[in-house]
Amino acid sequence: MLQRRKPMLTPEEARKFHYEALVTDAQQPPATSGFLFTERMRAALNEYIKRDGPKARDEIAPLMEEMAVQEIKTSPEARDQYLDLWRRSGVTVASGTYAGTEPPSRSFELATKRLAQAHAVVDALDGELILVLRAADIERAHQSNKHGLILDFQNATPFGDDLDRVEYFHNLGVRMVQLTYNLRNLVGDGCTEAHQGGLSYFGREVVRRLNEHRILVDVSHCSEQVGWDALKVSTAPVVVSHSGSKAVCQHDRNKSDELAKAVADRGGFFGVVVIAGFISSRKEATLDDFADHVEHLVDVVGIDHVGIGTDKAGPGPGTESLVEYPPTLPRHDPRKFAWAGFRLEEHRLTPDYHLTGYENFGDWPNLTIKLAERGFNEGELRKLLGLNFLRVFREVVG
Repeated sequence: MLQRRKPMLTPEEARKFHYEALVTDAQQPPATSGFLFTERMRAALNEYIKRDGPKARDEIAPLMEEMAVQEIKTSPEARDQYLDLWRRSGVTVASGTYAGTEPPSRSFELATKRLAQAHAVVDALDGELILVLRAADIERAHQSNKHGLILDFQNATPFGDDLDRVEYFHNLGVRMVQLTYNLRNLVGDGCTEAHQGGLSYFGREVVRRLNEHRILVDVSHCSEQVGWDALKVSTAPVVVSHSGSKAVCQHDRNKSDELAKAVADRGGFFGVVVIAGFISSRKEATLDDFADHVEHLVDVVGIDHVGIGTDKAGPGPGTESLVEYPPTLPRHDPRKFAWAGFRLEEHRLTPDYHLTGYENFGDWPNLTIKLAERGFNEGELRKLLGLNFLRVFREVVG
């Protein structure tokens, strides 16, 4: 790893710089579904559990998501609470997820419902949150001191076996699609599947349709081979919106230097996560672990192709929202198949893994401070924080 210069910005200067810069979080799954937890939501959660007994978190989450939308639509206090988190984060634009871990049989229905909820939140905030459909919307959000939302899928399952659904979801605002989540779908294999092949013939057609409709192709959770195949098929740059470097920390969710370099050579982008168990094998990770991944990837692929996709909103070990579920509730009903595809112990997603320095989305400025501490100058920081993602978004989406 290259030795960088001494810090050129003090922590105070770096924080001030962060709030002035264009900042993009390339993957912030619960951007409209998990940034809010009001006292009314807390009371409703407790009453639901008291009435119906303990449930799995993934059974309760849709109720909280629906209530969050209603709170934002009807309560000025809830709207202020929601927007305050954005303001504290200093993030200009975040990419929220509207399909990922649900059973394939329900994926189309749930994706459509969640996209409708996202549109409702954008409408209720009356211009404070801009729906990003093209690169100019990212720039407009920054220039007007507002915030922007990109709609993404972390799985191709909402398409089912119907290629025309690519256009359908583009018309609903989706601008980035991850080809697989962790497990196998009709497109290809995910990174935690038992046997990991590449793109299917159907998957190749999905990539072509995504290109046709100017939707970013994302291979973050995909098998390495799906990543390589996507690079062969796609006529547009491919992105890794949120991952880490296997060379720095071995994990199924991380990518090889060879694939990262190939993504960059085709004009793509690599966003670094802040999930503790992904960036470090230690139970107590720090922001230095995050910065190690950024530095290594910059050394491998160049400063113009690296950014940040935190994949983290709340204090838990994974991608939890800010909703405070009772710790006794399991993640999912053990009687049902876990479509997320994570094996919690193996993938270091148990509660004893923790990241110091980033408890929730409001701590985003700490990432900029840490990178400034590593010696990245203002020009480099602007690229890492937002300009690199803006470049590839403009090239692919328009």
